[in-house]
Amino acid sequence: MAFGNMGETLKVMGAWNKFKANHPKFPAFLQAVGKRGFKEDMVIEVIITEPDGERLETSIKVQQSDVELLNELKTMAANRQQ
Repeated sequence: MAFGNMGETLKVMGAWNKFKANHPKFPAFLQAVGKRGFKEDMVIEVIITEPDGERLETSIKVQQSDVELLNELKTMAANRQQ
């Protein structure tokens, strides 16, 4: 996942830094999940609550192919940082 130019990269980095400042617990949560790794049969649940209180919910049971995809994405992200 390469960025087209340095300007785009800096823009995304600035947005990410602002996101981290606004939501400091979320990156820590992602790091904790990343350190544990994904395992087959884990359940990932997502709940979105609209301002009016309406909730959208979903969950997936992680399959081995999901583990492989998530590990590949993690490797790609690590390689980009080098």
